[in-house]
Amino acid sequence: MSKYSVFVKVISLSSFSKTAEELGYSQSAVSQAVLSLEKELGTTLIKRDRSGISLTRDGREYYPYIESVAAAEARLANKQKEMAGFENQTIRIGAFTSITRNVLPSLMQSFKKKYPGVSFLLRQGDYDDIAQWIHKGEVDFGFISDEKGEGLKHEVLFTDTMKAVLPKGHPLSRKKVVSLADLCNDDFILLDEGEYSTPLRAFAKAGLVPKTAYKIYDDYSILAMIQQGMGISILYTLVVQGYEDKVVLKPIREGIERRIALVYEAEGTMPASSREFMDLIRNKMKAGNR
Repeated sequence: MSKYSVFVKVISLSSFSKTAEELGYSQSAVSQAVLSLEKELGTTLIKRDRSGISLTRDGREYYPYIESVAAAEARLANKQKEMAGFENQTIRIGAFTSITRNVLPSLMQSFKKKYPGVSFLLRQGDYDDIAQWIHKGEVDFGFISDEKGEGLKHEVLFTDTMKAVLPKGHPLSRKKVVSLADLCNDDFILLDEGEYSTPLRAFAKAGLVPKTAYKIYDDYSILAMIQQGMGISILYTLVVQGYEDKVVLKPIREGIERRIALVYEAEGTMPASSREFMDLIRNKMKAGNR
């Protein structure tokens, strides 16, 4: 304990010996702490007589301030304990739907087992939204395509390949591999990724234009529409996991993919809990666990 806290304890117990016993210090150590404080302030704070100890006039003047310092030290020590265990800490993350559904839940569960006092705030949006949230300090870090997020630090975590997604019984389901040209003959449901669209870029590179009938932000709404026979689409492997028995999935000859990156502005100024969670993400991705 600091000399301020020791002094406050001496006054509250009205005894050097009781203070030493309660704190587990020697009586000499308690006396030295009080003398050190008196030397610092250049005055005598405590008077001793047969009736015990009491504050001097200067002691009474100084005591409220010494008590405030001791209380502030106690609050600081408690906050340090909280931070070490991430008590009452909120990790703010920007991500798109497939990440919040298929990547983050297991990671958050693992982190919560180690740090039960932490909480998470997830904001879903497209690549442009997420980049803006990071720039504005509204989230600590995020997940976006490696080709977006200008001005942010990028760490590529994994590559996600796109697949053609068809309704059951669709004529293209008989083919082992489909081409982009094959996908231009039906109503196309385009995944809305913001200003940047991986499928549209692939079509344009091949000199093709799909028959876009719908532009939908939510991947899983697109899957539901395909199940109803409302059209076909191109979606990421990360999205269609678990839907193999509900729709038909086909590889695309041209090979469309995106690199998923962890993005942030300045790791050094990020809350410790967010840095720790980012390290968990890195370690899991390097180990190939998604």
